[in-house]
Amino acid sequence: MVSAEPADLTSDPAGGVRVPALSAWWVLIAGAFGLLASMTLTVEKIRVLLDRDYVPSCNLNPIMSCGSVMGTPQATLLGLPNPVVGIVGFTVVVVTGVLAVTKVPLPRWYWTGLMTGILVGTGFVHWLIFQSLYRIGALCPYCMLVWVVTITLLVVVASIAFRPVLEQRDNAVVRVLFQWRWSIATLWFTAVFLQIMIRFWKYWSTLI
Repeated sequence: MVSAEPADLTSDPAGGVRVPALSAWWVLIAGAFGLLASMTLTVEKIRVLLDRDYVPSCNLNPIMSCGSVMGTPQATLLGLPNPVVGIVGFTVVVVTGVLAVTKVPLPRWYWTGLMTGILVGTGFVHWLIFQSLYRIGALCPYCMLVWVVTITLLVVVASIAFRPVLEQRDNAVVRVLFQWRWSIATLWFTAVFLQIMIRFWKYWSTLI
């Protein structure tokens, strides 16, 4: 498993949490992928605004088309393009990953706050998935990368943030969720994949 078992997380005398190397690297790498996707989308958006004839590099076919998504109202959040929000959020994740990889202990409240932020991002991702499938009718490859990164980050960061709860043996529900976290995530990815296949099957079937 990618994230650490409860026993692998150690506490610093000052109240910080030292994260196992595997989990630390996962946070850093996942954050970097999310940041790269967000920056690329931002550049593509700027090019589209400057040149209406510009075709985004992620316009692969009628379904996998960033350009179709960029021009919709769903592509902005509170007046800001979604990728700009992603740049801010994933920069925080990358910095956190760097600190974790270099074994800088961060306080528990920080991990809890980060998990809360990622949880909000996960909710937003689900809204975007619904909009992409059933309202816009197109998929953005870079956005899909952000979907994957956000969900996996939630699993790993939640495993770190819920360390105190996991230590309580009487909290059976949380421990079961922890033990099956990657199975649950796999089911989620499978469900989204099946929805994509079913929603756009008319197009996919022409490629067979």
